[in-house]
Amino acid sequence: MPLLKTYIVEDSALIRDNLVAALQELAPVEVVGHAGDEAGALHWLAAPGHGVDLVIVDLFLLGGSGLGVLRGAHALPGVGRLAVLSNYATEDIRQRCLALGADRVFDKSTEIDALIAYCVALADRQGPATARLNG
Repeated sequence: MPLLKTYIVEDSALIRDNLVAALQELAPVEVVGHAGDEAGALHWLAAPGHGVDLVIVDLFLLGGSGLGVLRGAHALPGVGRLAVLSNYATEDIRQRCLALGADRVFDKSTEIDALIAYCVALADRQGPATARLNG
């Protein structure tokens, strides 16, 4: 199964480290970078050669917001799927994230297993090279 090149946008080092460990152990994921703020994330994602299959975004960041990351990353070439992982995954927030280009929204406290299953299915079903194209 191909590895999904994944970028994490999460401002809590503890949550980010635990998420990276879980994803790399349980899913076909290679975490290629991370940022804790909107500007840093968009700068990295826009850089030539930084194409990724999946971006996992928290909504509340040190600077800016995950909504801004969604808005900016959705239009960037080389950015595959966008997934939100937040403690505030209300129905309203889910709809707003989807409208800004998120492919899926997961609740941090109850849907980590669903995020892992999504990563496995994405790699298995489509492979990294066509993750966005066949969505």
